Amino acid sequence: MKIAICGAGPVGMLLALELARRGVTGIRLLDARTVEQAAGDPRSVALSWGSRQLLGEVNAWPLLSPSSATAIHEIHVSRAGRFGRSLMDRSEHGVEALGYVARYGDVVEVLARACVRAGIDAMRPARVAGIDETMEGVVLRLDDGRTVAADVAVQAEGGVFGAQGDKAHSRDYGQSAVIARVSASRPLPHRAFERFTSEGPLALLPQAGADGHHYALVWCVRPGHAAALLALDDAAFLAALGQAFGERVGSFTAASPRIAYPLGLTTDARATARTVAIGNAAQTLHPVAGQGLNLGLRDAAVLARLLAQGDAVTAIARFGAAREQDRGLTVGLTDTMARVFAGSGPLQSLLGLSLGALDAVGPARKALASVMMFGRR
Repeated sequence: MKIAICGAGPVGMLLALELARRGVTGIRLLDARTVEQAAGDPRSVALSWGSRQLLGEVNAWPLLSPSSATAIHEIHVSRAGRFGRSLMDRSEHGVEALGYVARYGDVVEVLARACVRAGIDAMRPARVAGIDETMEGVVLRLDDGRTVAADVAVQAEGGVFGAQGDKAHSRDYGQSAVIARVSASRPLPHRAFERFTSEGPLALLPQAGADGHHYALVWCVRPGHAAALLALDDAAFLAALGQAFGERVGSFTAASPRIAYPLGLTTDARATARTVAIGNAAQTLHPVAGQGLNLGLRDAAVLARLLAQGDAVTAIARFGAAREQDRGLTVGLTDTMARVFAGSGPLQSLLGLSLGALDAVGPARKALASVMMFGRR
């Protein structure tokens, strides 16, 4: 069987490695960026405990160095200006960590090395311009005139909300995410924060390095506010962040250059007899709870298992049903949190009470943490 994987990011490479681990040959990865370009990506990603297990299965864990992945031992969830909070702790689940924070570039680099060790063929740079499908297979047309023939094509190349042209299955949240790396005067190592404000969630993810403890910031606000935050100098930005977040980690003392991107939900997990989409190509989620990449990695693991059974057409036909529960629960959870918590009015007091109740009821808190670590199994 020949399998062409369009997109050699973490999801595409995990699919290739899982296929190779199961004895499948004829795997080809295609990506528009070189490994060096992708490895230079400074963005931070949250990897769940379940994703850490998947990476371990293909010899892509640990990452490049002890500082490449910072363990999350606790997750503190709160509502700005309202009663209620919840604290999730690894000790309740008997795991080493609830998750990890890593540089996207480090994840790409370690997976790329694993692909080389596994002998997986990679075409970089190679941009797919179109796919022609017949009853017998597919032909990928590259923008430089080359073609690649395969039995099945997997679209694993995604992007941020708004990058795709089809909006029939989309919801615009009216928010933008401002991301940066920030430092605080009293950091709490290994504790992540998810704080809901009237505009959207504000997440601080612990990220240790040779120069100390820092946080990867994902601050979801209205687009106009995002533009204003980008225009501030560092001192004014840090003051605004401190006002929104509070003093749980002291005062904010430094910030990296900031970028912003629009937020929305896209769920268009389309498939034909010989093509299928996974990861961000199938669903683009709000970053609340950091579930997007983890959901995509689970897509890859399930698709690899089905394709390894031998018949590509049957595997693709079964894939949608196999992923329906996990995708539905994860999309529903993040969508609800993004929309309901970002608001004002009497409902917000009830939401604060629900956080307090969640903290008091151990089984409910453990169930939510289990979904965040493993998805729906």
